[in-house]
Parts: sequence; C-alpha cells; structure tokens
Amino acid sequence: MLKALRAQKGEGKRRRSKAAETGERKRGKSREQRMGIRSVFDAGEMRRELEKRGVDPHKFLPLIWKHVILKWNHHSSSDWDWEKHVPSLPSPAYSLLRSTSPLSSSLHSVFHSNDNLTTKLLIKLHNGDFVEAVIMRYDTRLGKYAGKPRPGGVRATLCISSQVGCKMGCKFCATGTMGFKSSLTSGEIVEQLVHASSFSHIRNVVFMGMGEPLNNYSAVVESIRVMTGLPFQLSLKRITVSTVGIIHAINKLHNDLPGLNLAVSLHAPVQDIRCQIMPAARAFPLQKLMDSLQEYQRNSQQKILIEYIMLDGVNDEEQHAHQLGKLLETFQVVVNLIPFNSIGMLSQFKPTTEQKVSTFQKILRGTYNIRTTIRKQMGQDISGACGQLVVNTPDKSLGNAEPVTDIEDLFI
Repeated sequence: MLKALRAQKGEGKRRRSKAAETGERKRGKSREQRMGIRSVFDAGEMRRELEKRGVDPHKFLPLIWKHVILKWNHHSSSDWDWEKHVPSLPSPAYSLLRSTSPLSSSLHSVFHSNDNLTTKLLIKLHNGDFVEAVIMRYDTRLGKYAGKPRPGGVRATLCISSQVGCKMGCKFCATGTMGFKSSLTSGEIVEQLVHASSFSHIRNVVFMGMGEPLNNYSAVVESIRVMTGLPFQLSLKRITVSTVGIIHAINKLHNDLPGLNLAVSLHAPVQDIRCQIMPAARAFPLQKLMDSLQEYQRNSQQKILIEYIMLDGVNDEEQHAHQLGKLLETFQVVVNLIPFNSIGMLSQFKPTTEQKVSTFQKILRGTYNIRTTIRKQMGQDISGACGQLVVNTPDKSLGNAEPVTDIEDLFI
C-alpha cells in the first residue's frame, strides 16, 4: 500500500512537471508570437510570413515599406497604427503587422561636422547596442566624365555599418578596437538607410562603416536587394561593398549581385606588411586574394576600387609604390590613397606627409599608368572619417564648406 501511494505521488509530480513544462512552452510560444518579426525591413522573414497568410509579398511588401519610410519620422512604436498609417492591405497582413514593429532601431543622436557636409547618426538597436552610419554630401559637377564636368548637383552618399564592432582587428581602425559583438540583420542594415533618408536624399550607399560586410554575407546581400527594389530603387552601380578580402565570399559576389561595385582594403603591397597591420590577412594570402580578384574582374568586367591607407614609415615609401604598381598592373583598378586619421591615444601610427602621398601617386600614375586618387577627408571633427567609426559622442557642431567629389565617381 505504501509503495503504491509513493508511486502514485511520484506519478502526480511527473504529470505536474510535464504540465508545467508544456505550459511554459506555450507561454514562450505566445511571447514569441507577440514579439513577431523584429522589423518589417527583414525582407526574408516578412515574405515567408505574408505567403503563409496568403498575401502576395511582391505586391504588398513594397507598399508597406513605402508608407513606413514616408510616415515613420513623425511617429514612434507607441503611437503607430498599422491600419491608419498603411491603408488598403488584406486583413491577414494586418494580423502579422500588429505584432511587428515598423523599425527595430531608433535614432539616438545626430552629429554634424563643422563643414556641414558630413552627418553622423548614432543608431540604437533593439538590444541596446549601437552602430554608426555617416551621410557624406558631394557635388556631382566636381567629377569628370570624358574630360568634362558631370551634370547634376549636390547629392548624398551613406556609409553604412554591417556589424557591431569587427573581428578583423585592423590596427589602424578604431572599429577594430571594439572587438566583435554581433552581425546586423538585413532589416537593421536597411533601417540605417531609412533613418538617413529623413536628413538627405541618399543616392549612393557604401558598406564602409563598422564591420566586415562579407563576414555577414547573407544579410548584406539581402539588404542590397531590398535597397535596389521598390520603394528605394537604388542602382547597383551606386552601391559599393568594401572588404579586407574574404576570398570565398568574393568568389560568390558577382553571381549574387552582378553590377555591384567592389572595393578591397588592400593597404599593403606585400603579405608580411598586410599581416603586420591587418592580422586577419593571415587567413587570406595575398596571392590567393589577387587570383580571386582577377576572376571577379574577368566575370564582372568592372573596375575594382583598391583602398590604401597611408601610414608613415610602414607602407608609404617609394619601394612600396613600385611593389603596388607591379601587383596591380594587369588589373583594371582605381587606387584610392587614404590619409590616415588619428584614432586617439590608441594609435601606433602617424599620417604620411602630403609630399610622400603625392610622390606615391605620381609613381602609380606615371610608371604603371594606374588611375590613382587621394581621398578627401570628411567628418574628422565628429569622428566620422575613414577608420574612425567607433561608438562615441563627439561635440555637435555646424558650419559651411564647399562640396567635394564623390567616391562613386571613381568607377566612371
């Protein structure tokens, strides 16, 4: 009798434990359902969920995005009403949208450079992390095409982040000092464009912000597909992805996004110097990288932008210019020489003198007939220049200056 009672008591505990576990799973599932999709700009998830409900995503998703872009700037999640702000959708679409936030991120702070040509956006993600995006304003007429000034006027390029921090650890880059925290979803990448669009009409996008874009390959590719579709309709020719040289991803890129501009952060003409200043380069031997770029160019028939940061006494001597010229002489490239930007007390490097930069350029142009430009620095006073992106809060300031030519002009 005692054994039977104990067995019955034990069975009761097991049933109660199982019931509690089932209830917890149901509660967890209901919490998950209430949370819904993090952002309507997470295109893959949105398409799948709309299709499940019998709603055509190709027809209605661009419409949803269009209304969010137009109206979000004046609202927040607390006062957003899907039926009011995005009218004329099928009722099953609203059942999904009610559990979905229009944007998962928020604009935390805005900083303007003294010359008023650069605006840095500090964007807070849903988990409390921050990323930075930089708007750079240019004048199309300063670019040359067939020897003549290009038509047009002032336009804006958005420098976008793909990760929180970066695992590449480049020693001249402030972002590398953060370490790697996480990769952004495609929606979080696109939302940077949504936030920036409330300040300027964005014509060009460059993935040169925080993170290594090709280490977040799927999300970056999906975000670009969103940007080139309705309602954004950016041209692939006006989007540039910069990489330190993730070889296997470069090999896929042309098939997935034909027409995309590729920029390579080379920064040294030989492997040992690359490894010294870019520890991740050990995994991507220079000759294998050049072979993959040769194949990419053969398939795409496009120029490749070579980014080369000038570090005093490290990679800026005349011998380095000749090594770089020989390395690139069989390619169709534009070499963009980048003056080093200070990253504070953390920096072990010094900027190259203007004279040495000029000599370096003359060797590449004169001896090797390689088109070579020197990057105009923008946003240094708000830590928004190349290599300076790390989450901080510089002083707000405003001013005026003459617009400069755009990085996208280099591909013409």
